This record gives sequence, C-alpha cells and structure tokens, in this order.
Amino acid sequence: MGGINQKLKLMYLAKILNEKTDENHPLTFAEIKDELSKNEIDIERKTFYDDIRLLRDFGMDIESTRGKSFGYYVSSRKFEPAELKILVDAVQSSKFISEKKSSELITKLGSLVSEAQAKQLKRKLYITNSAKTEKNTYYNIDAIHTAIYENRQLSFRYYEWSQNNARAQKSVKKNGQKYVISPFALIWNDENYYVVAYYGERDDISHFRVDKMGDVAITSDEREGHDHFKNFNLAEYTKKTFGMFSGEEIEVKLKFRKDNKLLGVVVDRFGSDLYISSPDSDHFAVTVNVTPSPTFWGWIFSFGTDVEIVSPKTLKKEYVEKLINLIEKNG
Repeated sequence: MGGINQKLKLMYLAKILNEKTDENHPLTFAEIKDELSKNEIDIERKTFYDDIRLLRDFGMDIESTRGKSFGYYVSSRKFEPAELKILVDAVQSSKFISEKKSSELITKLGSLVSEAQAKQLKRKLYITNSAKTEKNTYYNIDAIHTAIYENRQLSFRYYEWSQNNARAQKSVKKNGQKYVISPFALIWNDENYYVVAYYGERDDISHFRVDKMGDVAITSDEREGHDHFKNFNLAEYTKKTFGMFSGEEIEVKLKFRKDNKLLGVVVDRFGSDLYISSPDSDHFAVTVNVTPSPTFWGWIFSFGTDVEIVSPKTLKKEYVEKLINLIEKNG
C-alpha cells in the first residue's frame, strides 16, 4: 500500500490514539495496524516505535501498558473528563441554549477525549424548572462580545410578553423602533443573560435581557458613554440591580428558627461575613443591610413562620400589614 494516505501516516496515527484510547482503553500494535489499514495505510513494527517517539516529541502524552497485553494510550489531554463534565452540565442547564445546539456542543466537547470517555459526557442531567427553547440568545451573545471587542454600538429590537386573549405572546417595544446601545459587559444572573450598556437615549447605564433582543446588529459607530464606566463596579451593579439591595438600605435584624439549612440560605444571600447571635436555644439572629423591595419581601415570605423581623419596628409593622392584606385577599 502507499500513495497520499501513507504520507499522512503520523496524522492518522495521532487521530486514532486520540479518539480510540485512554488509560482504560489502550490499543495494541496489531489493533493500531488494523485501524490504519482502514485508511489504506500500512505500518511496520520497526518504524512504529519511531512514529510513537515522534508524536511524543511533538507533545502527545503517549503511555504504554505493561503485562501480557502491551498497548498504547493517550494519558493526558487539554481537558480532563471531570472538567468536561462540568462544562457539559453548564450547557445542559442553560435554558437559552436549545436542545439541538446543546447536543451539538456536547458532541464537540466529546471530541476532546476518547470515544469511551465521550459516551460518559452524554449522560442526561436532570434539571428542574429549566425548559429549553430555541432562542437567538446564543448568537446575540456572540454579537455583543464582538461589539465590545471592536468598540462598536449595537442596534436591536426589544420584546416583552403581552396577553392576547387567553395566550401570552411576544410584542415589540417602542412600536418596533430599534434601540441603539454601547455595550460594556454581560451578566449571567438567574439563568438569564443581560447586557450592561450605555443607553444614549437616557444618557445613563441600562441593562437589557439578551433573549428579548431581536434583529441584533453591530453598527459602524464607536461606543459612547465611556465616562459612565470609569468608576463602574459591575459586581455592585449586579447586586443592587438583581438582588434585594436596590434602593435605600436600612439595617434590619432578623430572627430565624435554628436550622443549618436556614442558616445556609441566609449565608447564600448575605455572605459568610455575618455576626450570628443566639437570642435563645431555638433561634439564631442576624443584622443585615437590605432594601424593603418586592424581592426582599418575597424572600421573607418564603420562610413562613421560620422568620421574625425583630427591628426596626416600622418594618415589622409593615410586614404584619402585608400578611393581613394577603390573608384578606385570599381568605
């Protein structure tokens, strides 16, 4: 045998080792010879060892097994299977990536390990409340990144949900007129992507949900509003915009039923740098700065009888009034 494929012997050999082998699936010389023959490539044992040495010199981490069955395998790669499993889980749990695109991405990730290891990546991850839909978000994100890198503005139409008879439908805002923004950052919060940008029409920093953006286009105009971002703190903006901390803060003392799970939820929300007191053997208390926004009240209501607002008294009174109002509306 010979011809052009014979000249590609090293490339095919590297491909076979990458795709077919790992620590638990080595290939013998005979098996490698058989795989190469499928591409009309012949190999001799005396030159095979030189080929392996050349691939090692090139940077491939090729090891050999000892014992009755002497075989070769790729022992390390750019990504370990455990690392790729984390990436696969992130792809599967991202609701803005469609089922079709998720499958395509996972297949591509699988090409970075052996075929046997790739099969493990295709396990089904059980995800609660994360319905995948076909959206333009995947491509919108790419356009936003490109605009930021190239220092360009973005134009797009923005949509919202409205009721049409008994159905929810998407309707375009601003009567279909395009928004023009200068994007500066992307935020991934609560399973959604947001672009943070200078919005010239308001002369201020604004954010837009990426999956609600349509007809996204990169313009030829350079970004504006750089002065607004000179001292911009993205982490602080995210906390104030998407958490319960937007608006005027007040100091609030909260008392919870003593339970490690409840303590875990409090730490998740406010961080571990908390002073935790024990007013009695059945409760723990924390003092935190919050804003009594709808997000805060929703969080408080989720605890039911496991939480008590100790102070300030005005907030405690407001809490009681909200509970009475809730009972009257649903009684």
